[in-house]
Amino acid sequence: MNKLLIGLLVLSMSCTTAVSQTDQSSKKSEQMQKKAEILVSESQGGADQPGFSIIKNEQELQKAVKGGNSNLIVEAGTEPVINYPKFPKDKKVVLYNLGMFRSGDHRISEIKSVSVKNNILYVEVPFVESGGMEIQVISNPWVLFTVPSDYQFNSVELKYSK
Repeated sequence: MNKLLIGLLVLSMSCTTAVSQTDQSSKKSEQMQKKAEILVSESQGGADQPGFSIIKNEQELQKAVKGGNSNLIVEAGTEPVINYPKFPKDKKVVLYNLGMFRSGDHRISEIKSVSVKNNILYVEVPFVESGGMEIQVISNPWVLFTVPSDYQFNSVELKYSK
């Protein structure tokens, strides 16, 4: 009788563990859905003024990536080889132009978090100390990133954090 009772206890414990592991994996996938992912980030090729647009399909994505890489140097008579990211089916793709900078590196390499408040998409990125004014180089950085498809917003703001 004791062996039967112990066997039932072990069986119920293993079922509880399996259910909690399933819950944890669904929570992880839900958290991954709420994170932003950078598809492409470049230091040249963006617009002079900050702004954003939502990319709606694969063709717009390829056009945005190719347009941002307009300064590629290629051999005459050959097409440049560009690795286009895949268009995600379950997320929105945002093209954000950071504007014009006269010095330093302003390319975004990480997105810490995204949130929407009052129809504004807040994108938190790490603050990076850019160099001094030794060499003046004008840059127009831009970034393509994904956000959850249920986010509704009319504008985008970058928040720099340390």
